[in-house]
Amino acid sequence: MRKVVDVLAGYYVAPRETLELLLSAIIARGHVLFNDPPGLGKTTLAKILAKALGLNFRRIQFTPDILPSDVIGVNVWRPHEGRFEFIRGPVFTNILLADEINRAPPKTQAALLEAMEERQVTVDGVTYKLEEPFIVLATQNPVEFRGVYPLPEAELDRFLIQLSVGYPSPGEEAEILRRRISWRGDDPSIYVKPVTNREEIIQWMQYVEAVYVDEAIIQYIVRIAQALRTHPLNAYGPSPRGSIALMKISRALALLDGRNYVAPDDVKKAAVAALAHRIAPKEGDPRDLVREVLNKTPIPY
Repeated sequence: MRKVVDVLAGYYVAPRETLELLLSAIIARGHVLFNDPPGLGKTTLAKILAKALGLNFRRIQFTPDILPSDVIGVNVWRPHEGRFEFIRGPVFTNILLADEINRAPPKTQAALLEAMEERQVTVDGVTYKLEEPFIVLATQNPVEFRGVYPLPEAELDRFLIQLSVGYPSPGEEAEILRRRISWRGDDPSIYVKPVTNREEIIQWMQYVEAVYVDEAIIQYIVRIAQALRTHPLNAYGPSPRGSIALMKISRALALLDGRNYVAPDDVKKAAVAALAHRIAPKEGDPRDLVREVLNKTPIPY
C-alpha cells in the first residue's frame, strides 16, 4: 500500500496525507468527491492511481444533455439476429472518473447513484452486476454555477470522503513545472507501472474489515457526530452513515499504517474528509466546523 502512495507522490504534488486518504477510501470500498477548481490535475491523479493499482479506468465528461444510457449502457436491436444486445456503458470499469458530476441532470445522477450504492445497474428490468472493485472518483467545480445541478444531500452522503487539493504553494508549483519538463508531455500516467493487482486490492478490502475498533474509539466517533448535530451554528449534522464512513476510513488508515487496530489519530486524520460534506453550517467553511468539534472532543486514551 505504501508503494502505491509513493507512486502517487512521485507524479502528483500534494500533501502525502491527502494521497493516503485517497488510497484509504479505495481500500474501504468508498467513493471520493473532489471539490476543487479546474486545472489542478485531478484527472491526471485518477489515471495515475488506476495505473498504479493495475485497474481498469474510464472517464465520463458530464454535460447537461448527458443521458443515463450514456453512463450505464443501452440495449441495441440486432435485426439479423432477432434479439437485443446490451452495449455496456463506461460505468463497467474499476475506477470511474465522473468529471464535473454536478453538470449531469438529476435523472443521470440517479442512474449513477444506483451503481455507486448497489454496485449494479438496471436496464429494461435486467440487473447487471459491476465487477469489484468499483470506485467512483467524482469532481465538481465549486466556483462556476452556470449550467449545473447541485448534488442533493442524499447523493453527497454516498461519497465516503470529500477531498480538496487546493492551489499549490509557490514551492509546490515550481516542483510541478520541473516535473512537467521531465515528462516531455502532459500525461505522466504513461510512465506509471502497476505495483499491485485487482486480486490483492480485494484482499486489502477484506483486511480492512478485520481491523479492530475498540469501544472507546466507537464512543469517540459517536461524540464527534453528536457534537456536530447539536452545534448551534450547524443546520444539520451527519447521519449514522457519516459515522460509519468515519469508522471505515479510520480502519483503512490504520491498515495503511501497518496496524490492525484503530487509534484516535486515525479518526482525527479522517474526520474532515469524512464529515465536512455531510453538514450544513449556517456560516463559514464546514471543514472549520469539523476541526472545531475535533479540538473540543476529548480524545480516548
